[in-house]
Parts: sequence; C-alpha cells; structure tokens
Amino acid sequence: MNNLPVITLMGPTAAGKTALAIELCQHLDTQVISVDSALVYKGMNIGTAKPDAEELSLAPHHLIDMLDPLETYSVADFRRDAIEKIEQLHQQGKVPILVGGTMMYFKGLIEGLSPLPEADATIRQELEAQAQRIGWAGLHEQLATVDPDAAAKISENDSQRINRALEVYRLTGQTMTVLQQQKQPLLPYHFHQFAIAPTDRKVLHDRIEKRFNIMLDQGFKNEVSALYQRGDLHPDLPSIRCVGYRQMWEHLAGNCDHDEMVFKGIAATRQLAKRQLTWLRSWPDVNWLETDDQENLQRVLTSLS
Repeated sequence: MNNLPVITLMGPTAAGKTALAIELCQHLDTQVISVDSALVYKGMNIGTAKPDAEELSLAPHHLIDMLDPLETYSVADFRRDAIEKIEQLHQQGKVPILVGGTMMYFKGLIEGLSPLPEADATIRQELEAQAQRIGWAGLHEQLATVDPDAAAKISENDSQRINRALEVYRLTGQTMTVLQQQKQPLLPYHFHQFAIAPTDRKVLHDRIEKRFNIMLDQGFKNEVSALYQRGDLHPDLPSIRCVGYRQMWEHLAGNCDHDEMVFKGIAATRQLAKRQLTWLRSWPDVNWLETDDQENLQRVLTSLS
C-alpha cells in the first residue's frame, strides 16, 4: 500500500470541482470519494449541488446519501470511511479521487487526528442544561478557565464547539488543546493535491450567485420545506446549518422575506468560499488550477506519471 497515489481536488464552492472530477474519472476509469459534509445527507440534493443521476453514471461517488439530516458525521467518521473506500479502490487497481470543499475533512485525513474521546450523550445533555441556566457565554468563560487556547479560537456563540471542548475535558481530564497535539501516524499514500478556483474573485462571486438562483429554480424551497415539515429537525443541527439551508429555514419560519433570504443565502455562500480559500492559501503542497482552464485535466494526469 506504500505510496499508492490518491488525487485530492479541493476548492471553494462553485469553482468547478465536480466537472473536472468527472473528466478525471472518465480518463482514469475510477471513482470519486466525496469530501463534503453536506453531501452525506439524504434528501438534501438541490442545495448541496449533489451530483445528479447522469453525473453519477459518469463518475460514481462514495460517501454521499449516507445519513438522515437528524444525524451527525464527524471528521473521525469521515477519515474512517474515506480510508476504507481508498483501500477498496486501490485493490481494484484504481486511483481514488477525493473531491470536495470541507477542508477539515481533508486536513483530518492527510495529517491525522488527535485521540479525542467519543461523544458522551449524558455529558452533552448536562452541558446543554447548564447553558440553559447561564448561557453559552457562561460556558465559554468556564472553557477559558480550563483551556484558554481553545477558548481563544472559539466564539462564545459557537455552542457546538464549546460543548465539545468542555465534554472532552470532563471525559479525559485533559484539554482539547493538549490532545490535539497528539496525532495519528501519516497514511502511506502519495497525495497529489490540487485546488481549483478562478483567479478573479468576482468570477467566483458571479458563479455562486448564478448557482444559487438555479437552485431556487430547481425547487430548493420545496426541498427545505419537506425537511421543515418533518418536525424533528431544528436549525442547530449540522445539516440545517449548511449554507443556503439555514437561510431558507429562516424564511420558512417567517423570520425573513424571500428577497432577504436570497441575499443572505448568496452572502453566506460567498463567506464560505472565502473561508475555503483562506484554508487553501496556507495549504502545503497544493497545485493551483484555474477554473475552466482547458489544461487542467492534463496537469492532473501528468502529476501521476
């Protein structure tokens, strides 16, 4: 298994990753492993730009349509599942292509994860009950006392990360900062890493706006409405926090009108793209590709030779 090739195709949303991945699959007779925290959910197709049936026939995708939106999926879950799929494809003589924009997934896979404990429902419920009494800002102050480094990186409004950091401390007696410094050994693969994006930021912004409007034409409101009407989902779930879904959820709840939802949805998607690009600009060993450049396919294929 040593130094077997793996292609990673990263980039911001709407940059053209899927189109290039399909081309690569056709030339290499291989398959895609999705690296996207939204594509794992069933019933969330339009707002995630999930590959359609025709695209899947050209480039079969793994790690999509796996979970109900009520469920959660961690970086550790992704790493485990991705390694399994990578090994399966290598056993078939294929070069795996990992495609997506969830940078924490890529980082966890390539660099390894620290030995953090599994979630504990009892402790999480205790922390949530405490948050009801003193607020998440109060719990953030507790975190700052035991793990100031983690608290400095976490907003006092980020309930999920505050909960997790305090949960880890209560379970292990060690801070998340200390545990995150202990990493798993690196995987024995040769990662050929590529990032695709337009050089001109305005081009990316225009692509994002165009895609959001296409999603609306395709029935995005009906898709989110079906989730909203279930009654067991809520806006604090990772699935509903996905860009676009959160803004449409607010609209369905009567908290904003249609035009405001569109404005917020496009703005949130652009902010996501900005964060993804910030990650990638400091990413080691990445080769940049220009969106829609006709030479992209050959550049990736050449890296394998």
